[in-house]
Amino acid sequence: MHNKFNKLSLAVALASTALIASQVSASGFQVREQSAKTLANALSNATAGAEDASFMAYNPAAIGNIDGNQVVGGVAYIDANFELQDAEASSLGGVVNYDRGGSREGGETAVVPAFAAKTQLNEQFDLGLAIYAPYGLSTKYDEDWIGRYHAVETELTTIDFQPTLNYRATERLNLAVGLRAQYADATLSNASDFGSLAFRAGDPRATPGQNDVIGEVTGDDWGYGYTLGTLFQVTDQTRLGVSYRSEIDLTLDGELDVRGTDPLSDGAIAAGRVTGTGGKAELTTPANLNLGIYHQLTDRLALMANAEWTEWSSFDELVVEFEDGRDPSRTEENWDDTWAFSVGANYALTPQWLLRAGLGVDESPVPSAEYRTPRVPDADRQWATFGATWMPSPELGITAGYMHVFADDGDIDQQATATNENASRGNLSGTYEVSADVFALSVDYRF
Repeated sequence: MHNKFNKLSLAVALASTALIASQVSASGFQVREQSAKTLANALSNATAGAEDASFMAYNPAAIGNIDGNQVVGGVAYIDANFELQDAEASSLGGVVNYDRGGSREGGETAVVPAFAAKTQLNEQFDLGLAIYAPYGLSTKYDEDWIGRYHAVETELTTIDFQPTLNYRATERLNLAVGLRAQYADATLSNASDFGSLAFRAGDPRATPGQNDVIGEVTGDDWGYGYTLGTLFQVTDQTRLGVSYRSEIDLTLDGELDVRGTDPLSDGAIAAGRVTGTGGKAELTTPANLNLGIYHQLTDRLALMANAEWTEWSSFDELVVEFEDGRDPSRTEENWDDTWAFSVGANYALTPQWLLRAGLGVDESPVPSAEYRTPRVPDADRQWATFGATWMPSPELGITAGYMHVFADDGDIDQQATATNENASRGNLSGTYEVSADVFALSVDYRF
């Protein structure tokens, strides 16, 4: 039973490593809140807006639209809410009902900071640095919730360090390239049904679905990629932007720690019948392509639109390799590529106040209920935003933005068979209701 449980724990805890976050305000596990100005315009100005140095996170050529030197600092507060309705869960074959009455809510709050700076080296070149979080979120369910064998806690932090060089090819054309050094750190936990294992081994104290062990795995890695961008001022009123951000491959080396939830499982760990171990899983953060247009319709009114393609199909299979040399664990994910579209407008109320608003829609990469998991209860979503920028002086800008996310309900239908990855996790079904509110604040200063 010792070896059997070690294998079960590591497979359950590590096999979802690449599913480590569902960012409710964007599809998959993506984070787009790098600028309060883009958030307030529903990301419609992300590629062609080029209003301050923070826009280089979306299009590195944005810094070519800003003369002189500038620093920008900002923070976004994300309040994500999701709950599994009409939930049912049971062991393989439906023998044991896993419902213990815990809450079905798993949303958490997250704070996402960002920083950017640029300097104009000469008439032709600009140099910039952006530091931001492109992926990640913190989610947590109760340890006794109905889907505990699929997920309990999920936390992902990614940080991109992006030095950027822009070339002012002509008065109207900017071309830029940036290096992305990405650090990722993950913590995952879920329960394992030690009670069933002990019961089958003949322990009279054991109760299937009651004597759980919590496995928590941590892992981190560095990965490297690049970003390319162009910004073209077609006329004095109209600007076009195109940018590309490469995928980054990461190998999250993990250490599994285990702890009991009752005297029986605590005793098994103390006696060495249940132990932690190590392993690793591959994670690819996907490539993105952005297309944008910005048009100054009148002296006061500007209109903008953006389209973003994300190559989520690169996440088609998850392979977990084990430290002790046993056969790898494979999980089919089968995600689809997605598009997100947004439109927005700015209105200059006074020389000091600029009002912002926007609307957006975003596809989910999850193709069906079969591939939706409690770690990524992802579904198609729409968002509405508004905000304002106050400019007390030509050098200083302060922006606040708000986004509300309306997500479609998403069915989940994780079925267990004797040969698939849910054999030890069991069946889980229901419907996720998802929403989120995002608040962002930034300050930019030009000198």
